[in-house]
Amino acid sequence: MNVDERTIDYIDYLSWSLPEYLNKIYEDAMAAKVPVIRKSSQSFLKTMLTIKKPVEILEVGTAIGFSSMFMSEYMPEGAHITTIELIEARIKEARENFKRFEKEDKIKLIEGDAGEVLKKLSGEEERFDFIFLDAAQAQYISYLPYIIKLMKPEAVLITDNVMHDGDIVNLRYYVNRRDRTVHSRMREYLYEITHSNELTTTILPIGDGMSLSVRN
Repeated sequence: MNVDERTIDYIDYLSWSLPEYLNKIYEDAMAAKVPVIRKSSQSFLKTMLTIKKPVEILEVGTAIGFSSMFMSEYMPEGAHITTIELIEARIKEARENFKRFEKEDKIKLIEGDAGEVLKKLSGEEERFDFIFLDAAQAQYISYLPYIIKLMKPEAVLITDNVMHDGDIVNLRYYVNRRDRTVHSRMREYLYEITHSNELTTTILPIGDGMSLSVRN
């Protein structure tokens, strides 16, 4: 089945209303063309949080903090989010949002390159039962070994934007030259998570594509 814009609009129409403060952040981000997770992706993320009830959550790619605050609304009491961001302007805005909406006790923001932070975390005792990967798509494949090490048994990994605006299904030569590196690395990432002995994975046509992996 082809999922056209009318179908997506209808599914979004059926979605619940965001808390008022999150709705304002979402609308402002959309107007400013700041990347935030789409409505259908929000719905899926909320459902998975409700099913899994994770206590320790890792987010790779904070941006302005929307996804972290969104997850904080649907995680269990006493749960905690660790989120990673590199871009200084987004770090500043995310911290302001966390403080403004009293999320600082629930969300810990680590500043730095995600690859370096993940490598450091994977060498420590810390492990997570829910990971949301929504960062630089070309780097997903390099993050993967560290992410797997950070996953507890039966932990969930959700990866956003795996369809690369639909280009992922095209042969490399039909993709714009500037996008070919991302295209090839994303294809490699999708192959790895669907063929790994350590993960059980399904790919879903939600938003710009999401993958759901469970640590075996």
